[in-house]
Amino acid sequence: MFKKVSKKAMDIIEENTKKTKATLKTHEVSEILSISSGTALLTGLSDVKMDEMLLFPGNVSGMVQTLSEESVGIVFLDNPDHLKAGDKATRTNRILDVPVSNSLLGRVIDPVGKPLDGKGVISSKERRPIEREAYAIMDRAPVDQPLQTGLKAIDSFTPIGKGQRELILGDRQTGKTAIALDTIINQKDTGVISIYCAIGQQAASVARVIADLKKYNVMQNCIVVVASGEDQAGMQYIAPYAATTIGEFFMEQGKDVLIVYDDLTNHARAYRQMSLLLRRPPGREAFPGDIFYIHSRLLERSTHLTKKLGGGSLTALPIVSTEAGNISAYIPTNIISITDGQIYLSSSLFQKGTMPAIDTGRSVSRVGGDAQLPAYRSLVGPLKLFYSQFEELESFSKFGTQMDKETQDRLNRGRAIRLVMEQRQFQPMKVTDQIAILMATNEGLFDGLDNEKSKKAQEIISSLMSTDFRDVSLAILKRQKLDEATKQKMLTTFEKALKREKVI
Repeated sequence: MFKKVSKKAMDIIEENTKKTKATLKTHEVSEILSISSGTALLTGLSDVKMDEMLLFPGNVSGMVQTLSEESVGIVFLDNPDHLKAGDKATRTNRILDVPVSNSLLGRVIDPVGKPLDGKGVISSKERRPIEREAYAIMDRAPVDQPLQTGLKAIDSFTPIGKGQRELILGDRQTGKTAIALDTIINQKDTGVISIYCAIGQQAASVARVIADLKKYNVMQNCIVVVASGEDQAGMQYIAPYAATTIGEFFMEQGKDVLIVYDDLTNHARAYRQMSLLLRRPPGREAFPGDIFYIHSRLLERSTHLTKKLGGGSLTALPIVSTEAGNISAYIPTNIISITDGQIYLSSSLFQKGTMPAIDTGRSVSRVGGDAQLPAYRSLVGPLKLFYSQFEELESFSKFGTQMDKETQDRLNRGRAIRLVMEQRQFQPMKVTDQIAILMATNEGLFDGLDNEKSKKAQEIISSLMSTDFRDVSLAILKRQKLDEATKQKMLTTFEKALKREKVI
């Protein structure tokens, strides 16, 4: 009887064993050797990868940044104050990634995708690595579509095209973020998705930006990625890469994306802090030798894709802070050499009340001119010529030198152009209105007008473009050139209206 029961039991055990698919799960665990100011050195982990996420006690995450035979250097993404030498670290076998989905629109998140707006967890079926290779040359299409900022001084003198990288630089408090914010607000009804990436900014400053985006009803088409000044240096370092990965998700759907990095000076400082603590060799201004590479591999991801790949675009507006107007400093010159042009904001113009405080002599767009609307392009040449001559003549006029009528006329025209280019924040202007106003400026209708009359004249011309010349506005937007007869008709109508309103 015992033998029969035993055999039966053995058969059951054998049958259940065959049905059971047991797998052995292993976890590679290490110890903290030393820890200091947001970085740590670990032992072991012979198979760990660069940028891999590690988990520490208290749900603290870190990212691998240096690999050597003796140790592994990591930077923390969360506050590691409670950690100490000897604490365990566990591999996740996962390269640092970020969630990507349409549900990110209208949300405020940190660089690893955690919500910061109190609206609950973000639903996403896909995650992508924050570090991705830039598209190959043959996958890129020429920059031939304009990205309108709504600012006359930029859309005329330093235009931006979809897929371009245009640097905004200047001293502190000269209006860099204001220009980027106006550009985002101007995309309200264009279908362009905007991403604002705050790097090392004060929490109060970021809160103001978010409040302005909500106030002007553009937040639903925006994503805000925040690594504030209170966050770990590692979190500030990964922020722009995570924001770019999110932007690429929408670009690959055939959409146009605008991304603002505010700012890359703080990003460079965060990387310097990480590198010095990880004992990497310092170079110029104590920055590590690969500081140029980390920004070039970021900005090279901005592009305009070919139609075969959907035709989407990713336009980058990196912001860089200068000190005492020194654009030849290390980080500004690095990023100037990577980007397709720069918009330089002058502190002296800002102090004089010129808004936006753009120094046209130091600002340039290397590809945006090819993307300008044909009607706009024909106006830019005379405007730039007059304005550059005006700036030279104005410096001589300060000595009280007697000038002939032609020189005086050029000064009047230059002052008129400067007044027309002035524009307060949150007052973007439609491109068709800009073209009409600049056409009238070229004709001399704004010569001799003071600030108030110049503003009133602009309002009158804008009103006429939406009533009497609606068909002309549509033709401009369809990239049609304006014939001379149409131009003369418009100028005659503008002049009559300005005289009727006693502006001129």
